[in-house]
Amino acid sequence: MKDTKVISIRVPTELAGQVDAMARAEGVSVSEAMRAAAYRYIATRRADQDFKERLKKRLEEDAEILKRLAE
Repeated sequence: MKDTKVISIRVPTELAGQVDAMARAEGVSVSEAMRAAAYRYIATRRADQDFKERLKKRLEEDAEILKRLAE
């Protein structure tokens, strides 16, 4: 894959086993299964209006902090 970054995550042993079994059943790597899960999670969050409001608030707070730091 071009332009990739390695991310390590810790998951419970049972979850790791389930992901591994599902990936093998689907004929994909664990990495591909986790990428698919991440894409679905992002799509779900983007469709959630409450999340969008929280994100907007966080961006505004971060912008204010950055503005103060630049002074």
